[in-house]
Amino acid sequence: MKLLKEFKEFAVKGNMMDMAIGIIIGAAFNKVIDVLAKQVILPPLSLLSDGVSFQDKKIILREGVSNASGEITVSEVAVEYGALIEVFIDFLIIGFTIFIVVKAMNKLRRKAQDTTDETVVTPKDIELLSDLKQLMQEQNKILQSNVSK
Repeated sequence: MKLLKEFKEFAVKGNMMDMAIGIIIGAAFNKVIDVLAKQVILPPLSLLSDGVSFQDKKIILREGVSNASGEITVSEVAVEYGALIEVFIDFLIIGFTIFIVVKAMNKLRRKAQDTTDETVVTPKDIELLSDLKQLMQEQNKILQSNVSK
């Protein structure tokens, strides 16, 4: 019963919904990055390497052997490092894109938390904390002036 209660608290607090939204957005973001890497960035790189596709890059350890009728009797053994190159490029693109998105979001967050900037609406909790801080500073000045007299 305790486990059910903890799950209910988890679901009600919004954590489950936040996770679900994050997973859905992540899946959609993955599709965008996949297309960006495979259809936008890799073709020019392939052109620079004389039209060789990265997927075709491999080191053959043992050639495949086929009999007279064309059936493969011994399959090829190869290290396909081209796939690793593609995945690494995908990783770099994803990492850089996430860096740019987080950097933009942090800039917007800092701007929203700046109570002196009137171009952006400051969240109510930040505004209230700023007002409390100003009131405490004024109160400390008054107390210090009374003590020094």
